[in-house]
Amino acid sequence: MFKEKTKHAFYTLTHPFDGFYEIRHFEKGSIYLALCILFLGSISFSLNRQYASFVVNDTNPLDINSFIDLLAIAVIFLLFCVGNWSITTLMEGEGRFRDIVIATGYSILPIVLLFMPATLFSHFIAADEEAFYFLFIALSVIWMVLLVFIGNMTIHNYSFSKALATMLITIIAMLIILFLMVLLFSLVQQIYSFLRSFYTEIIFRN
Repeated sequence: MFKEKTKHAFYTLTHPFDGFYEIRHFEKGSIYLALCILFLGSISFSLNRQYASFVVNDTNPLDINSFIDLLAIAVIFLLFCVGNWSITTLMEGEGRFRDIVIATGYSILPIVLLFMPATLFSHFIAADEEAFYFLFIALSVIWMVLLVFIGNMTIHNYSFSKALATMLITIIAMLIILFLMVLLFSLVQQIYSFLRSFYTEIIFRN
């Protein structure tokens, strides 16, 4: 079963309209596989930042925290899925939250397939050949964005224009959710500080 799901994930890379349609209507996707691809994509991104050659990478590896990279990508992924689900629910989208997670996770597969080869390739090029490396990176990112867009359009049964509008509104929704999360965290922190100060004052008075 898992082998079939994996084959379908690779099938979706080259046949995105059919692949995402089958995920929505024939249950051919796997949420566990989508999360595995997300994890592998996060690892590939973090390793690329750390180990790409100095010819193409001016980031100090000592300044990179892999856990923070993984956490940041997971948060962005979750924000997108929640934001997209909340918007498409209001805009008569047919996709379920499960479908959004699977389609978005599968769309990260180009990062998994191309970032690591690009990282290795960077160690065999000269300074005047760095364009080939950035072509690898650009190709994987563009491929991923196209898959996310086609997946969004297919699982929700949207037209091109409606899918484009939904993607733009989803980005706005992500920013709003992020703002509310930061606001909530700040509020909780202030309440905690107040209660702690109040408790300390009572202890000292007694």
